[in-house]
Amino acid sequence: MDTEQRLLLIVEDDEAFARTLARSFERRGYQVLHAESMAQMQVLLATHTPAYAVVDLKLRGEASGLACVRQLHAHSSKTRIVVLTGFASIATAVEAVKLGAVHYLAKPSNTDDIEAAFGLMEGNPEVELTNRSSSIKTLEWERIHEVLAETGFNISEAARRLGMHRRTLSRKLGKQRV
Repeated sequence: MDTEQRLLLIVEDDEAFARTLARSFERRGYQVLHAESMAQMQVLLATHTPAYAVVDLKLRGEASGLACVRQLHAHSSKTRIVVLTGFASIATAVEAVKLGAVHYLAKPSNTDDIEAAFGLMEGNPEVELTNRSSSIKTLEWERIHEVLAETGFNISEAARRLGMHRRTLSRKLGKQRV
């Protein structure tokens, strides 16, 4: 297995976004590998050990980005993993960090944001605390994402646990892009 200092793995099912991100990182001196799914990621991990990884939280098909984070971290605890998502929630951010991610960024994030996140070695105790209370919609959204994370992003099972129809949950997820 080769371990290269500037080897970056992008796990992203949006081909255009992955290509743009890869070009940007290549201009910065990274060697970039791309996987569209967990299965493709596993094939790449058989011969490579990336120093960095960018993982999309919501992948098409069977696996969530959280499962990819877990596997990447198990493959090498030294890999600096950043999770990107258009479906940001506190529950999934906490799970991503528990599973081995160093940071969690909401889309759209640029190469500067991601590269800065790779460099963060610890949390920032100076982050400003807010007194803003959460709205009912925010609380609902966070609960939905907590249950989605628990179910491995299985919409049918999450809807059952939330006591709502699967189509209702799908509609809520389609409307609410954070």
